[in-house]
Amino acid sequence: MPVPTRPRLHHLALTVTDVNTSVRWYEELFDIHFVMNAPHEGGIGKVLADDDFGLMLVLHHHDANDARTFDEATTGLDHAGFVVPNRADLVTWQQHLAAKGVAPTEVADKPLTQSPIADEPYGSVLVFRDPDNIQLEIFAPPAQ
Repeated sequence: MPVPTRPRLHHLALTVTDVNTSVRWYEELFDIHFVMNAPHEGGIGKVLADDDFGLMLVLHHHDANDARTFDEATTGLDHAGFVVPNRADLVTWQQHLAAKGVAPTEVADKPLTQSPIADEPYGSVLVFRDPDNIQLEIFAPPAQ
């Protein structure tokens, strides 16, 4: 039996409480832009992407959303991880996040906070949270 082609991540879809606020935040953060609406039963998705669709996010509003912030301790998404080539890029991201209102803290455990870079044997990680408290990480592999 042939082995199937390994899939790549096509897009990341997140449910948010205020879709317009989140669209602006993610556009500014990742230098991506609104592409189109993706209506669905009970709400709407807003598709954001860079020019070559190498990074694509879909931010969903559901009419039934109870407006609670995200909690990774429940079943479902724990966090979304992105990768950059090296640790120096993480330092640049720390500065970029701070300029966008993501406050440096010892632990990123509240909306719009970022932790210090954690250097681990498998690489370096910068943890931060969006306006809905969704945990995001940017990873850099260990230096060769």
